[in-house]
Amino acid sequence: MKVFIISDIEGVAGIVKGEQTGPPPHGDSALFQEGRKLYTEEINAAVRGAKAAGATEIVAMDCHGAGGGYTFNSLIPEDLDPDCEFVVQDQWTEYTEFLEQGVDAALFVGMHARAGTAEGVLNHTVSGPNFQNLWFNDTLVGETGINAALCGAWGTPVVLVTGDQAACKEGSDLLGDRLTTVQVKRGTGVLSARNLVPSRAREAIEAGAKQALGDLNAVKPYDPGKPCEIKVEYKWTDPVAKLRYRHGVELVDDRTIISRADDWWTAWKQFFF
Repeated sequence: MKVFIISDIEGVAGIVKGEQTGPPPHGDSALFQEGRKLYTEEINAAVRGAKAAGATEIVAMDCHGAGGGYTFNSLIPEDLDPDCEFVVQDQWTEYTEFLEQGVDAALFVGMHARAGTAEGVLNHTVSGPNFQNLWFNDTLVGETGINAALCGAWGTPVVLVTGDQAACKEGSDLLGDRLTTVQVKRGTGVLSARNLVPSRAREAIEAGAKQALGDLNAVKPYDPGKPCEIKVEYKWTDPVAKLRYRHGVELVDDRTIISRADDWWTAWKQFFF
């Protein structure tokens, strides 16, 4: 069984402040190093659960844009479980090789809620400054939806989502009630949460991963639909201005674009890269 672990840092137990999610000048060095440790150990928990479920090949991909050289490179390699391999990509959603080879299931670890979600810890969509709202064929989605669509483009189902209560609900609303979710904290505000102790959170993630991989047919691969229309409402005008002459991209207004194509992956590539 081949398993893809896609991770983000904001949904990890104990991480509630921006300073824990990136290096200076926007973050604090000591707090970020603490965050990296917490992050890596939740990935390891998913790896252990996957191994217990019978996984024979496990690849972990960090999807956290921390800034600088830590972007998509925030986990601590020397602390990773040696029974997985890990990917460092240059641009988010760029790496598809493993999916193209055929993956049985994906596990999403440390997910956060989409921008504007009440009590979603550190909620945002696509690194915060640019995206305000995102729709796939009129369905409002966040980063869980983007990652799920990426996996679904190659027929890989997402069977586990971990994070706060808002991220878990977002995952279930999108992917169905048979999705396994592990809530490791309860957001009480954008910068506050009631957390499980990290050791307990890791135990829950390990058990959840094992359970989720016990039924690979519980969740269907996510396909936003064919043809596909991706609509993005940005927070400001500059991103839209830069897409003015992109093939397949329509400018709706000064802050909104629509990308249309026969399938999600084509529509995504038209404007995102």
